[in-house]
Amino acid sequence: MKRIVLAVICTAFAASALAAPKPCEELKDEIEAQIQAKNVTSYTLEIVSNEEVHDQNMVVGTCENGTRKIIYQRNDK
Repeated sequence: MKRIVLAVICTAFAASALAAPKPCEELKDEIEAQIQAKNVTSYTLEIVSNEEVHDQNMVVGTCENGTRKIIYQRNDK
């Protein structure tokens, strides 16, 4: 699981560094496609404001010019 999260985080940071800021929904859809490509079936992606982030390790994307974050949580069985 750590590898998946690390891969998603690295990809999100690399994409955001090379491209103009994306709308949150578009970025969330891209991250979701990458997670699904890894055959992860039980997870949650949520768009939240910066103030709502309690654990920086859950952040997999930043959008709307850095004012919002996309957080990932795996829902283990």
